[in-house]
Amino acid sequence: MAKEDNKTPAQSDWKQFIYNPRSGEFLGRTASSWALILLFYLVFYGFLAGLFTLTMWVMLQTLDDSVPKYRDRVSSPDFQSAFRNPVFKQTWLSLATFSHPRSQQAHCLMISPKSAGLEIPFKQSDARTYDLYVKALHTFLVPYNDSKQLKNEACAPGLYFMQDQPVEKKSCRFNRTSLGPCSGIEDPMFGYSTGSPCVIIKMNRIIGLLPQGNPKINCTSKRDDVALQYYPENGKLDLMYYPYYGKKTHVNYVQPLVAVKITPSNTNSTEPIVLECKIHGSPNLRNEDERDKFLGRVTFRVQIGE
Repeated sequence: MAKEDNKTPAQSDWKQFIYNPRSGEFLGRTASSWALILLFYLVFYGFLAGLFTLTMWVMLQTLDDSVPKYRDRVSSPDFQSAFRNPVFKQTWLSLATFSHPRSQQAHCLMISPKSAGLEIPFKQSDARTYDLYVKALHTFLVPYNDSKQLKNEACAPGLYFMQDQPVEKKSCRFNRTSLGPCSGIEDPMFGYSTGSPCVIIKMNRIIGLLPQGNPKINCTSKRDDVALQYYPENGKLDLMYYPYYGKKTHVNYVQPLVAVKITPSNTNSTEPIVLECKIHGSPNLRNEDERDKFLGRVTFRVQIGE
């Protein structure tokens, strides 16, 4: 009793707030009150979760996981004309997961081997300086091996490979042997051991693109003593590899490649070889844009040491 009498009013009120034995209240509420409020929040948040689920379900009904819903922000190439094609109106396409419609779906060129800053420095007398490039090229070309391409179709050159069936799309063959001395078959070093390196160029995949004319890749060098050879001949991007139907339906699709063999006549020069490669010959594949310096082009530097 003495201890209870010594308690301050604040201590007594605090304990009674936590649990009041007279009224049976816990934290100011009876058991029935707690049950009702918990039931209320259970119903309330259950309703919100159901409303959110219903909203998401309704939104997903307007989408198709194989078709890009919005293409109006893509300025180049002419996607709208491509999708006005009656075949594409009946065909489910697939969107290769890109985040920004302009920067990712605009046609860009990429090179292999990849290197920091698009610079490829090496010494032809030191295999350690180009070993990574050679390995990268061999890895990159694995999908183009003849054994892999046997499951693809021998398509008619110069014609679009249009397909309107909704099932898995067929793909046209692109054998690495068409890259000639840059295939890595005749010369496993891709010319790096002889000072005449190969660089492989490809264009990014664009769903529904139908290139007009005769698209090809052409490179220019700031050095006059550099000879450039293209494989396939003239750096051609054959129309039979278009259109691309997307990652889900066009499972075995491989992009057409262009290999450029770089041969400097002055082997003693240490001046870097700066190459600018562009897409030419197609009216709807532009290579000039004030806002996008990478549209339809790529610039890289090759530094060959002895």
